[in-house]
Amino acid sequence: MNQNAILDPKDRFHLGIVTTDPDATAAMLTSVLGYEWGITVGNAVEVTGPDGVHTVELSCAFSVTEPRLEVVRAVAGTLWEPVPGSGIHHLGYWSDDVTADTAALREHGWDLEAGRVMPDGKLFFAFLSGAQGFRVELVDRRAQAGMSQCWAPVAGR
Repeated sequence: MNQNAILDPKDRFHLGIVTTDPDATAAMLTSVLGYEWGITVGNAVEVTGPDGVHTVELSCAFSVTEPRLEVVRAVAGTLWEPVPGSGIHHLGYWSDDVTADTAALREHGWDLEAGRVMPDGKLFFAFLSGAQGFRVELVDRRAQAGMSQCWAPVAGR
């Protein structure tokens, strides 16, 4: 790893795609690229952004196939909308300290769009956008074991 880099490439665990039709997107990725999918998960999540705290209904499916993809259902009026001209929405990274990594990225010109603040005041996840036109999602590494169920093979698929 470049010693000056903020994030380690080995910590990237998925590439996020936001779409208005997740089923069709996943089906296309299966038929064209051979991807297989884990379970679809979702729930209402409280996020904090520049304009305050909001509850957003998020839903996604991760691929069983690697390199791992995440297909996210679009949520109008939020950062979870398809990026015009690109299918790429974000690069997802595990983080040992989301708050510190967010601060480091902000020092390098990245804008914090939304994050989930835990009761201890630290960030559990954060979405940051850069001038290059894509986002980085930082996720607390402690979620890795629980999230692994999202990309476990599903019987009968």
